[in-house]
Amino acid sequence: MSQNDRPVLRLDLAPKLKRPLCLWNPLDYLRLLYWVFLFPQALRWYESTFGGESNLKYATTWREKWEWLRHNSVQRQLILQALVLIIVMPIGLNRLLEEIGIISIDLDVASALGLGVMFGVVLVGSVLLFGVGLGVACGVVFVGSVLASALTSGVASAVGFGVGLGVESVMLVLRSGVGFGVAFDVGLSVAFGVAFGVAWAVAWAVAWAVGWDVPSALEWGVPSAVAIGLAIGLAIGVAIARPENWLFALPFTLLQRQQQNRQFPHITPLPLPYLSSQIANWLSRDWETGLHNINQLLGFTLQFIPVVKAVNRALAETPKDQLIDRVAQLSENPYDWDLVRFASVSLSEVMKSQAVEGLFLNLPYPQQIQARFQTEIRLNTPAHASAAGFWYLHEQKPDKATEAFAVVRDLLYGEEMFTLAEILTDFHQTAELAEIASLKLPASPNPPLLRETTWEAIASLRRVIADVQLVQNSLSRSARSLALNRALGELETILYRPDIIPQCERNLIIQTAQKWQQILLQVTGKIGDISITQPVSIPYIIGDPVQGKLFVGREDIIRHLEELWVKGNPLQSVALYGHRRMGKTSILLNASNCLGSKVQVAYVNLLRVGDCSQGAGELLIFITDAIAKTVKIAPPADRDLLDLPYLTFGRYIEQVIANVESGLIVALDEFEKIEELIDAGNINQDFIGFLRGMVQMSSKVAFAFAGLHTLDEMTEDYFNPFFASIIPIRVGFLSLGATRQLLANPDDDFLLDYKPEALDRIYELTHGQPYLTQLVGFLLVRLYNDQVFEIGRPRDPMFTLEDVATVIDDPEFFSRGRYYFTGVWGQAAQGASGLQEILKALAPHLEGMNLDRLSQETGMDETSLQEALKTLDRHDVVRESDGCYSITVELFRRWVQMSWGGKE
Repeated sequence: MSQNDRPVLRLDLAPKLKRPLCLWNPLDYLRLLYWVFLFPQALRWYESTFGGESNLKYATTWREKWEWLRHNSVQRQLILQALVLIIVMPIGLNRLLEEIGIISIDLDVASALGLGVMFGVVLVGSVLLFGVGLGVACGVVFVGSVLASALTSGVASAVGFGVGLGVESVMLVLRSGVGFGVAFDVGLSVAFGVAFGVAWAVAWAVAWAVGWDVPSALEWGVPSAVAIGLAIGLAIGVAIARPENWLFALPFTLLQRQQQNRQFPHITPLPLPYLSSQIANWLSRDWETGLHNINQLLGFTLQFIPVVKAVNRALAETPKDQLIDRVAQLSENPYDWDLVRFASVSLSEVMKSQAVEGLFLNLPYPQQIQARFQTEIRLNTPAHASAAGFWYLHEQKPDKATEAFAVVRDLLYGEEMFTLAEILTDFHQTAELAEIASLKLPASPNPPLLRETTWEAIASLRRVIADVQLVQNSLSRSARSLALNRALGELETILYRPDIIPQCERNLIIQTAQKWQQILLQVTGKIGDISITQPVSIPYIIGDPVQGKLFVGREDIIRHLEELWVKGNPLQSVALYGHRRMGKTSILLNASNCLGSKVQVAYVNLLRVGDCSQGAGELLIFITDAIAKTVKIAPPADRDLLDLPYLTFGRYIEQVIANVESGLIVALDEFEKIEELIDAGNINQDFIGFLRGMVQMSSKVAFAFAGLHTLDEMTEDYFNPFFASIIPIRVGFLSLGATRQLLANPDDDFLLDYKPEALDRIYELTHGQPYLTQLVGFLLVRLYNDQVFEIGRPRDPMFTLEDVATVIDDPEFFSRGRYYFTGVWGQAAQGASGLQEILKALAPHLEGMNLDRLSQETGMDETSLQEALKTLDRHDVVRESDGCYSITVELFRRWVQMSWGGKE
């Protein structure tokens, strides 16, 4: 098996310690010394593994810090072990050197103890200031640096102290969590060390010149000062780069470069040979495992430079359709966020710029030189732009992220991330209630989605915006109170589970939720709470046409009618069609109020005309009475309409046209009644021709026909020419938003509310069917009144999923809804053959059935089956998705199953 065929092994560079350190185990002190000087990342690992998440950073006072240490035994014991090391090291080292006769630091026990106490104070102060792990490292390393200086003399003393100080700097940077700072500051550390040494040399020479004669200073002071300064600077650079650690690992690297189990030094930032190419190989073979290994390297070594090079190489070679997905995984949980940054920023350019800055300190020259380096984020390639977008989201700069993602909008998930950045930019800019209410967000993208949980949170924030708009605009205190409570509930849901949102955009969304929560809480006192002391009146209407505030969700149809009847010239005749109880009658009854004074609507319900035994004249009497009631012009005599129906009606319409200024719409509801009367022989077929002439009679008069069937189902010859000039308008289901509005805000005085998931469940069951939606709301209010005021059981005025289930599972629901269910079932019996058989076959299957299986269940041939399914689809009874057919309305499916048998 070749190297590339083998699976990528997951690195585990963490210390192999299964227990906490023991205060009485001498080997654990050696382990601690090893960690401090050669594996400092282990201190952070040890503290988080055995001590849990440190909350010391949240303690603001000394008392709180001491209290925290008192309650955290692992961290407290680690400090005690460090204190033992600090006290024992001076005494033990002094005794050891005296015994072997090499050198004596000339410390007695008392002075060594005093020195230990001083170091202990340094340790405790570091712990309380920086945290346990960093404090232990600082304290132990400080002792080591002083002892190293004490063991030497002259220039060597300065070098030794510099080495110790350099190591201490490394510890501080590491424990501060800025691993990248050490990683790319190899050149910077040397440059800074040299600059520091030169500055120190100049100061030392000046002091010598002041205290002694100038010639002596020039002869001895300057050379020795420069030598000492350069030594100190070099020592600092060497202490940070740790070349001996790199050299020790080099043989293992050369011998094992083709294997998975390489040895990785922990404290040198000098790039290891072949490491960058090996990381790139991991990423190309297994991106997920490669990212895991990268985090291991960043967490337990300082090999930042090879990691950055490998990531940039891998992203540059990634196919465009996988690029954004891979960058998203890279930014999912990186050990060091600078890794994402340097996927779009040149690491070498930044290193050069930092080296110049460290070399020249604050002189004016580095600013001019640094201007030549390209250290800004780049958007010149898809990989750079993608990484920049995620980096800007993490840095809470969504406007910059929008610019970055605009470059990759044409890639897979590019449009999604661009839209997300746009929305987060809008959120980021809101600061007041009015600004929240005025937000106009772009539509959410369609699946498949890269950030599903993020879009769930944004959906919640969209609902908050809708409720804030109600808080702003509603005149009802109860409606505003309920909307405010709903909005706060949505925000609380987001804040309760922040971890489900990806890291990049998490802070932006959480801060938005917190900010909006504070804004809404300021409004709470002004609106106040609502108490319910008597049964709630039921605002929902079942059976009768809906008018007033409950008429919602038909804005698109009303807008279409406005274009045809208010803005259009001449008036256009229309046909509204859809299955039973879909809201056609409500549209006709509300049209006049919604369209203003430029048009009047004369509504006629043809189900009330009877059998018209006296012919067309009887039907026209009924129509003229409705027109006369609308336009306030007396109708012709009944006898004239019975004797000369067409002539008399035509003259009356001419009279109406001459005396009304606005347009007139004659709305004939339940239009199938005319077809029944013609089929029964009570009205002649020429009545359709007469109506056609009336439709074309004047630009000030138009007809609106409402019925169950689509126009192409009017198969009789006498209907075909009639509908040639009539515009069809389909009346379908309510949208999710309209369903939520109808239920949650039926009127200004409605005191009850719904959980968001309860509203969503009702929509799933009804599919936005208006009658069923009103019926569920009606029974929910009655359930609340029964529980609170009949049974006397206290409960929240908030409907839940359990309440919806209680109502739906009650047999009374299907009994009350029989008018809808039997109407749709009866309509199926009157259509193409086999419609009811198809519904019976589909009812037991919630997930639906494909065409072949449905043909087997019904025994219908493919041609007849497809024709029947088209009819059911036109009537909104059955829907097709991915070749699978199912009943559209879940509650109707259950009714069919209960009424006609079958098991799921």
